[in-house]
Amino acid sequence: MLTTTTETRNQLNNLSDPHILLTILQELRAYVDTEGQVIFSKWRSRIHREVFLGSCLNLAHYIALRQKDLCELQAALIPWGLTSLELIEARVLPTLDAVIATLQAICRIEVVHPPLLEFLEGDRLRYQHSEDLFGQVSSDRQVRIMVTLPKAAADNYELVKDLITQGVNCIRINCADDNANHWSAIIAHVRQAEAETKNSCKIFMDLAGSKSRIACVYTPGNEQRIYTGDYFLLTHQDPNVTKSAYFHVSCTLPEIVEQAQIGSKIWIDANRITATVEAITPTHLLLRIIRASPEGEKLLPNMSLNSNIYLNPLTDKDRQDLDFLATNADIIGCAFARETAEIELLQQELQAGLPESSIPAIIIKIDTPCAVRNLPELIVQVAGRQPLGIMIAREIAMEIGDQSLAEIQQEVLCICQAAHVPIIWAIPPVKSTDGILTRSEITSAVFPPTECVMLEQDAFTPKIVATLKDLRQAHNLKKTYQLVALHT
Repeated sequence: MLTTTTETRNQLNNLSDPHILLTILQELRAYVDTEGQVIFSKWRSRIHREVFLGSCLNLAHYIALRQKDLCELQAALIPWGLTSLELIEARVLPTLDAVIATLQAICRIEVVHPPLLEFLEGDRLRYQHSEDLFGQVSSDRQVRIMVTLPKAAADNYELVKDLITQGVNCIRINCADDNANHWSAIIAHVRQAEAETKNSCKIFMDLAGSKSRIACVYTPGNEQRIYTGDYFLLTHQDPNVTKSAYFHVSCTLPEIVEQAQIGSKIWIDANRITATVEAITPTHLLLRIIRASPEGEKLLPNMSLNSNIYLNPLTDKDRQDLDFLATNADIIGCAFARETAEIELLQQELQAGLPESSIPAIIIKIDTPCAVRNLPELIVQVAGRQPLGIMIAREIAMEIGDQSLAEIQQEVLCICQAAHVPIIWAIPPVKSTDGILTRSEITSAVFPPTECVMLEQDAFTPKIVATLKDLRQAHNLKKTYQLVALHT
């Protein structure tokens, strides 16, 4: 419950009294305003974009508000026909002022209601920040659709044109694959399709980052699958083995092996396989499989390897790629960022060779618990200088656990809404064989309401895009839930 004076705390058992509710709300409002100004003052020197000032102040007020557990207060407001602080994220002080004004009217105290424009300001800023990131969109659809293009797109103009014709607003290029020649061909296709269809489409280029993958696999004997309870050896060197009872696996990043400790977890192939470190030698890790399909799993080259070990999010390859990205991409993606210093380094690399007015926007992928804890600071660091989007990644479940995934995702959504920052929702690959979305896929695509959804490209993507356009058009209302104290 929220902290109040001793006298008011003694009255909390009688929350049905509107005078008590009014006092509590007035104290809460004063606290949020004062504490919010303190938080905002710490951020102010990093805000160079005037358009973000109002959003930053609202974010500061929201962080102050969510330091309290407001569930009892929310429940007490409902019987009076008042908002239970719903939709407060985008408009913190105006919402509190409106509830206070209504309670004053109930208590027959002189009332001054906040003007309607104060409530609309948060939505206006959200739309503006979305346009700054993705460009304008048709008036009948505020939700953008992003598609990750496959390698074949470099040689298939019709594929690109079909997607943009269907309404794709942003094309994603994964810089972990291919090279600048390949990317240039895709970009040329996008620009040509824009000119022919008259539909605008942004280029989003995602830095490869410190993503480790399986390089080579030695399979013992006739064994093809590994099972829960089995052991394997992990190294960053070539597994030059002629005979062994264990699987030998090499990885592309030596830090995975060099920084691991006993008990560290390794997640393979997007969490389909989980292993734990049982023993360490100078060149190898001995890992035991603690999660795998009952039918066993294959360990194959190019499978992802994730761990909770710190990895520099900006690699030497990323720095080389940035020369191309800075002048060709509208938006640059950054994964595995944990601290503002890492984002600041990316910004410095971009600013080194570009005028301030032409610096690309940034999308941060939230995929670690540390990124969640530092989310407000990360938002201020980027949005204070350039347009920003936040991508919610399901990979975060690997470190926080599936049980906490929904709760953490909701916290990320709320913080982004408070900062009026557009959110990109990466939906799982569609598994249907005919391009017709299943009920679970429709639910995943529609909820939560965000500014953009991201699809992986396949043969049915144009058909799926057409379906999503209609679904998302009617489901972009921001909602909120019980306001327990934030974990971030």
